[in-house]
Amino acid sequence: MQFIDLISQKNRIRTSLLQRFEAILDHGQYIMGPEVGELESQLARYAGTRFCVSCSSGTDALLMPLMAKGIGPGDAVITTPFTFIATAEVISLAGATPVFVDIVPETFNIDPAGIAAAVRQARERGLRPKAMIPVDLFGLPADYDALDEIAAAEGIWVLEDAAQSFGSAYRGRRAGSFGLAAATSFFPAKPLGCYGDGGAVFTDDEDLDRLLRSVRVHGSGADKYRNDRIGINGRLDSIQAAVLLEKLMIFDEELDARQRVAAAYSSRLGEKLVTPAVSEGCVSAWAQYSVLATGEEQRAKIMERLAGEGIPSVIYYRISLHLQKAFAFLGYREGDFPVSEEMSRRVFSLPMHPYLKEAEIERICSVIAASV
Repeated sequence: MQFIDLISQKNRIRTSLLQRFEAILDHGQYIMGPEVGELESQLARYAGTRFCVSCSSGTDALLMPLMAKGIGPGDAVITTPFTFIATAEVISLAGATPVFVDIVPETFNIDPAGIAAAVRQARERGLRPKAMIPVDLFGLPADYDALDEIAAAEGIWVLEDAAQSFGSAYRGRRAGSFGLAAATSFFPAKPLGCYGDGGAVFTDDEDLDRLLRSVRVHGSGADKYRNDRIGINGRLDSIQAAVLLEKLMIFDEELDARQRVAAAYSSRLGEKLVTPAVSEGCVSAWAQYSVLATGEEQRAKIMERLAGEGIPSVIYYRISLHLQKAFAFLGYREGDFPVSEEMSRRVFSLPMHPYLKEAEIERICSVIAASV
């Protein structure tokens, strides 16, 4: 059984994909070819933003807005410790300091109630709080009404980490449309993924759009040999854009299928494990279907039983970022973010993709039921 089935999806779009690949071979523009501009227009339209700037990875999509806004040494950026390292890594890469806030246990997303205290603590340490990066974890948007209100009160701007949530919605708005800017990833395992690395930044700010396009190509000015600022090599390959264009055509259908898979899981597992909660007014993209065991012992038992039946499962995330060796210099200790730490001991994710069959879901749930 596949944790994420990319083969069935590929079989649906194989013919049109090969046609696009041949067109790229014919025009020979392998990096930033016409497919990239076409993709950016379609992605912006989908997210409901004025601008979309594609790039070479989800990590670069997070880094580029920080660089464009001049985030650097002495600045603080608020984020969550319960996420993939890239979210906080880009803060350090920009020269700023990550300041963590614990999560809400029901959604795994950053707790708005902890942000004001984190801003205050950052200032007490002599740092300048400049921005916040909330993460739409596992495909569920964060609480942007509350986050926008707090950000305005604290004088910081919001960079939405929509790496896992593209295709989801919050109160009628699609992920990618929140904050000053939003970043997403097209890593193959994402709900909308390419066949390599890729990412995109969304914004309604025309000046930021211009700066992002400069940062993406070595800080280019009038042309790539006139450099107005320090930038990166963040360009997207034409082949990856072609893959995304074809996948975007079936994306809404796949999102509907993900909803059916999630509902099937929840109806069967609701009395066995803690199943994911979807906030009122939200639609999850279901990048992952993550459940909670009672603790590490039960989790290990269930995962071992699943593996014995050839069913994959994965832990996202086993170690919260504040306890990672890479962030030891921040001085956090065990116990500082108790919700994140508890979730790390209990969470695990089950196979989730649009092509998961009813019989496979039933089999997975039966193995779990026999394990608890």
